[in-house]
Amino acid sequence: MVVTKQQQPQIILLKEGTDTSQGKPQLLSNISACMAVSDVVRTTLGPRGMDKLIHDEKGNTTISNDGATIMKLLDIVHPAAKILVDIAKSQDSEVGDGTTTVVLLAGEFLKEAKPFVEDGVHPQNLMRSYRTASHLAIEKIKELAVSIEGKSLEEKKSLLAKCAATSLSSKLIGGEKEFFATMVVDAVLAIGNDDRLNMIGIKKVPGGTMRDSFLVNGVAFKKTFSYAGFEQQPKKFVNPKILLLNIELELKSEKENAEIRLSDPLQYQSIVDAEWNIIYDKLDKCVKSGAKVVLSRLAIGDLATQYFADRDIFCAGRVTEEDLQRVAAAAGGTVQTTVNNIIDEVLGSCELFEEKQVGNERFNIFSGCPSGRTATIVLRGGADQFIEEAERSLHDAIMIVRRAMKNSTVVAGGGAIDMEISRYLRQHARTIAGKSQLFINSYAKSLEVIPRQLCDNAGFDATDVLNKLRQKHALPSGEGAPYGVDINTGGIADSFANFVWEPAVVKINAINAATEAACLVLSVDETVKNPKSESAQGEAAANAMGGRGRGRGRGRGMRRR
Repeated sequence: MVVTKQQQPQIILLKEGTDTSQGKPQLLSNISACMAVSDVVRTTLGPRGMDKLIHDEKGNTTISNDGATIMKLLDIVHPAAKILVDIAKSQDSEVGDGTTTVVLLAGEFLKEAKPFVEDGVHPQNLMRSYRTASHLAIEKIKELAVSIEGKSLEEKKSLLAKCAATSLSSKLIGGEKEFFATMVVDAVLAIGNDDRLNMIGIKKVPGGTMRDSFLVNGVAFKKTFSYAGFEQQPKKFVNPKILLLNIELELKSEKENAEIRLSDPLQYQSIVDAEWNIIYDKLDKCVKSGAKVVLSRLAIGDLATQYFADRDIFCAGRVTEEDLQRVAAAAGGTVQTTVNNIIDEVLGSCELFEEKQVGNERFNIFSGCPSGRTATIVLRGGADQFIEEAERSLHDAIMIVRRAMKNSTVVAGGGAIDMEISRYLRQHARTIAGKSQLFINSYAKSLEVIPRQLCDNAGFDATDVLNKLRQKHALPSGEGAPYGVDINTGGIADSFANFVWEPAVVKINAINAATEAACLVLSVDETVKNPKSESAQGEAAANAMGGRGRGRGRGRGMRRR
């Protein structure tokens, strides 16, 4: 017997071609996408991590070991996997290091959740347990953290250098980590409590070896474009006054659109003279201020250069904004927008100014600045890509040292803290009745990905090392808590004793961000992808074309039909 069912009219809600996927298969595909992303950066973790060479569409190649840099350069289009890119960026801006860790943890949390989802567990239950586990983990980290407050400056310096060395050990310049760690600590201590990172300048000069890099307690920048007469200027001053300007010292002809009517040809000469008098007046005021070094953000012309050279004054025009601001902060001067009424208070000073040859570049170096709130690291090295990567590595180390100074607690690195939290969560899970016991257990298991990956990347037997670690951490006395992977021998070692430290804030932030990301992916139950309509694409292209012409003010707009 066939029951004829009255046919329901089909309701069209979404535009034709809209792609909707929902339910379990869609969640599983999102999880797989996130796992694929974490597999990309998996091998870059730790001191034996490999580097990635990324070649973009413009033909630029970047060799990097930094999780955030790699995530930025990968053009990820999958909507769920983009979440991992965001947490890597947030970790980078908040703490500066641990970007690979955070992506790995998020990928691992999802990987552990996958079988549960396949078995029909509701994602909300998983999310609840994961959030509970992350709170417990963070409490435990705070409990295990060791404070470095109240130590003498020398002790503090060496402790901060240990943190910087741990951060640098996984980078390309890991071979010289002690050399760079002390440099980074000196640079961060030089800027004191000033939060602005741009007060530490990093200048890159190809050539030489890494060991030729040096730290200037003050400001250094590349010699700017100069006119004739520059050679006659003195290149070294002791205790000079420094004048910072934001004006052009050039002979300016009258604007083209001005119209001047003359009844007598002799009057023309007076107009020309006026132009010269204006610039001479400006230069004279600069000289009278008593400054021996004149820096300007805008051009200093050939006339001015010669004028200053005759009076034994050094000048540099077209100094970049950030270099000028750093000189102002270090020398204690203020940038002037006029040369009238220059008083002593607005002039900066430093103990020594000199121009030195670094590689094939000339550098202007201001050292011994009174307020001393800036430092400049001059990096040397063989290849450009290498120096670029060294700069990224130093950025991570600088961030780490700043964080360690602010939140002065450190935890054991090398996978030790991860193993300890994992053990603690497993123990805690046994006290819970119900399903969440399994979920917290799986959370605990995923934390072990850090020590496991450290072993895999170094080519050790991960299972063997992890078993040793589990046994050590399970000791009732708690003496095994600081034990982590020993990269040099392939066994286990006390990370604290080996000075493998990292600020507690790095781990706390990583666990927080990774748990959030995992919960975010798990909470999505439907993905709707709107089709790009052809007319919209056409409009976008037309706008791009029109916009390009208008943006610079000189472009000819599109021709009207």
